[in-house]
Amino acid sequence: MAERMRAEPDLEIRTRVPLSRERILATAVALADREGVGSLSMRRLAQELDVVPMALYKHLASKEEMLDGMLDVVVGEIDPPRTDTDWKTAVRERILSARRVLRRHRWASRVMESRTQPTPVVMAYMDSMIGMFIAGGFSIDLTHHVLHAMGSRLMGFSQELFNDQSDPDTPMQPQMIEAMAATYPSIYELYLAVSHDDSSVVGPGCDDQFEFEFSLDLMLDGIERLKDAEKG
Repeated sequence: MAERMRAEPDLEIRTRVPLSRERILATAVALADREGVGSLSMRRLAQELDVVPMALYKHLASKEEMLDGMLDVVVGEIDPPRTDTDWKTAVRERILSARRVLRRHRWASRVMESRTQPTPVVMAYMDSMIGMFIAGGFSIDLTHHVLHAMGSRLMGFSQELFNDQSDPDTPMQPQMIEAMAATYPSIYELYLAVSHDDSSVVGPGCDDQFEFEFSLDLMLDGIERLKDAEKG
């Protein structure tokens, strides 16, 4: 009996999944997907992994390092660049791949915006995007302008300024709508005309995916004309 009792802890040690940086980050991403990144802490993550919090610090120095590592996991899910098609198709498809990834991890764009220094993984992604334009015949000067123009869209999301509908949880009262019509007639006209998509993250009232692809195609068409003019 004593030999059997001694063997059981040994079996538990052998079957326990080792704690690693990769396992910690994968668990953190899954937890943020499920509960939101705001609920994420080293203590909460340790609870999810069934370890003491100090065990995490052997692999990650801080929560900030954890957030950087989580972004690396997310960026690593984006499709690699295609080399068997024209630059415009390749760029468009890769950006839309990035967008699909960010729609799976809806917290990631906010974390990206909060970072002050890109990680090597993010730098490698941007380096490959720059390389796609250069390989497509863009000069380095025009590529530089394109990066500024496209901004966060290269990572699959857009930082939106315009919101064309009020909060659906607090709908506008008739007198407010009437006041808007008198004071802001053009906004009022748009307010009445826009189609609604409750799942939008651009803002209530927008078809988020359509608006993103509309802007992306508009920019790609424009920079294509600039590229052709530069070569001509």
